This record gives sequence, C-alpha cells and structure tokens, in this order.
Amino acid sequence: MKIYKMKDYEQMSRKAAGIILAQVISRPDSVLGLATGSTPIGLYDQLVKWYESGDLDFKEVKTVNLDEYRGLTRENDQSYYYFMHQHLFHRVNICPENVHLPDGMAEDGEAECRRYEALIDSLGGADLQLLGIGHNGHIGFNEPDRYFAKETHCVKLQESTIEANKRFFASAEEVPRYAYTMGIGTIMKARKILIVANGAGKAEIVKKAFFGPVTPEVPASILQMHPDVTLVGDEEALALI
Repeated sequence: MKIYKMKDYEQMSRKAAGIILAQVISRPDSVLGLATGSTPIGLYDQLVKWYESGDLDFKEVKTVNLDEYRGLTRENDQSYYYFMHQHLFHRVNICPENVHLPDGMAEDGEAECRRYEALIDSLGGADLQLLGIGHNGHIGFNEPDRYFAKETHCVKLQESTIEANKRFFASAEEVPRYAYTMGIGTIMKARKILIVANGAGKAEIVKKAFFGPVTPEVPASILQMHPDVTLVGDEEALALI
C-alpha cells in the first residue's frame, strides 16, 4: 500500500486527481470505478479543471459507480446518478453511453444486482476504483457484517450510515434504508484502488482499517489484501498512522 499524507483537503484532492489523470493518460479507454459523497467532490472539480485546460480527455473513458440508493429516481437530487452528473459527467466530454450506475428504480432487485455485476464483468472490471471510507469502515455501502459480500447486492443501511448521510436530506426519515452496492469481491477485482479520506473524524477508522486486523466487521480492512492500493489523505485523517 502506498500512503500520501497531504497538508489539507485541497492538496489531497489534487493528489488523488493526479493519480486518475495519470491512469487516463496512460490508457485513454480506462474503466474508472467512481464514488460519491463529500470527500471526492474536490477531486472531481480538479479533473474538470484539467479537462477545461485541455490536459484531460474523457472521450473514451468508461465508468461504473460503486452504488446507488434504492427507490430514488435519477432525477432526484439526492440520487447518485444526479450527483455524478452534477459534479463530473455534465462538465466533461464523457459519452453518456459509457456511464454506468445501478438502477435505483429497478422493480426486481436481485435481477438488477445480477445485471450490474454482469455489466462490470463485460467491461473487464475497473482499471482504477476510487473509494471513500465511512466512519464505520464501510466501502461503497458494504456495511460491517459477519462476512465479506462478494458481488453486487442490495444492502440495508445501518443507522450510523443513515445518520452520516442525513445531512444531504431534509431529515433522517427521508434517507433511503436500502442501497445497491458493488460487493467486496467486485471491488477487489479492480486492478488499482485509490482511497481518499479527509478530516479528523476519519482518523480512528483509517488506523483501524489499514493497521488493524482484516475483518468483515471493518469492511475496508480487506484492502490490506489487495496488491495495488493507494491511500491519499489529509493530515487530520492520517494523524494516527
């Protein structure tokens, strides 16, 4: 594992974006696994700046997103489809047909999980998978559990995750209780993994995930077993390592 401790959120975002820039320059038709949440917003803003300056071209890039809330339409401003288009897809020259997310409105949840897993396989898997880390160690929506989920599945969100995400909604009651997410096995198939973390609130879980035992009770800990992981964090998030 490579670890970069950056001074602040801005430097963290630029460093992580630079890793994605290098991936796309070296392979213009890269498959990027993308994440949502507040942490990668600065990273996406930096990618857009490089696109606008002519340093980055998304024309051949394909993307697969980690997750999506179940029960939210794509037009809902809290859906991850909406988030990705607002922060990246509508701002660069990526082809709409190359953008992939789980369908939060699919009637048959099990069929949607199979469809999305097969789609990822058909693209050859992610060349680079971007991840954040939850306060309880979740990656994607893979919550602490008794085992590592292998493939794309529908998960019931834990109260700690609902509490963390309620700031994006009018109230905690409006936060969806279920979400589709890539499984741990799906994530681990990515050829490279880039994980970003910022803020003092992530310091304890970063230490636990990357310097503690590998256990499904801390889903991110499985990344210790991946051959090519890069952690980029600010000083606060990496203060305990």
